[in-house]
Amino acid sequence: MKAGVIGAGAWGTALAQLLAADGQAVRLWALEAEVVDAVNGSQENPLYLPGIPLSPSIAATGAMADMADCDLLLVVSPAQHLRSVVAQAPAGVPLLLCSKGIEAGTSLLMSEVAQQAQPRSPIAVLSGPTFAHEVARGLPTAITLACEDAALGQRLAERIARPAFRPYLSDDVIGAEIGGAVKNVLAIACGVAEGAGLGLNARAALISRGFAEMTRFGLARGARAETLGGLSGLGDLVLTCSSTNSRNFSLGKGLGEGQAAADLLANRRTVAEGAFTAPVLRAAALSAGVEMPVVDAVCALLADAVPLAQVIDALLARPLRPE
Repeated sequence: MKAGVIGAGAWGTALAQLLAADGQAVRLWALEAEVVDAVNGSQENPLYLPGIPLSPSIAATGAMADMADCDLLLVVSPAQHLRSVVAQAPAGVPLLLCSKGIEAGTSLLMSEVAQQAQPRSPIAVLSGPTFAHEVARGLPTAITLACEDAALGQRLAERIARPAFRPYLSDDVIGAEIGGAVKNVLAIACGVAEGAGLGLNARAALISRGFAEMTRFGLARGARAETLGGLSGLGDLVLTCSSTNSRNFSLGKGLGEGQAAADLLANRRTVAEGAFTAPVLRAAALSAGVEMPVVDAVCALLADAVPLAQVIDALLARPLRPE
């Protein structure tokens, strides 16, 4: 399979580097002309993945038509732009979705959005605990590759697997996507705990209770519990709730330090997907009758609607209940 990557942010560039590790040609579509020039001119992406020399077999382009000869497309565009980007992609080519989120206005998962935008294209999902700079450097990584078509999933896994990059196959596409979307919101909550100096006990509680919320919502949407307890759910949750390398965690840390959400979001070049997913997730949970108090708290902070101390007090004052 000749692979292409749509989206040249940090994660898209890291995936292109992964695919090109054995010298195979990889096409990388970038929105920004300066990224195309940097990748082709000096084999680097200083805008999004600085300090990583890129393989010379990666060729960047700003023209979607140049992706037409690819047999596989990894889609790494921001979640809220995935519909428009996928609609421009070549029809009928397998799409491996690497974006995490829920579409605003429709509450659709990325696979559902892609199926509407490109109904002829087979869909699979790649999700799990992956910091881009570590994957680009070849550090050990395990990830979920979810695909309802087992034969296609096996072919995709064989194409992207590397000695230090291990995909685990699943047919639970919904579970893999919900884990990736919800953990971004929960990472903001853990960042808030860090920024506010609430301690490691609080962070552990947020991870545990947040995982319970993820599980409740996932099961309501048709996910399997074992998927949510795997790499694309619990694994990704632990990673992004534990490091400022997570854009969502660092956003939450700023909120916990008292900065305004609008200011934090305005000063970012990269996307903290959890900020966009949180209100969509809250609305979807309400519609499904699923209680998600940690997600509600994050939404209140992102809207600058309630003081931090009041949000914390409200969570701690919730009625006692069985675990």
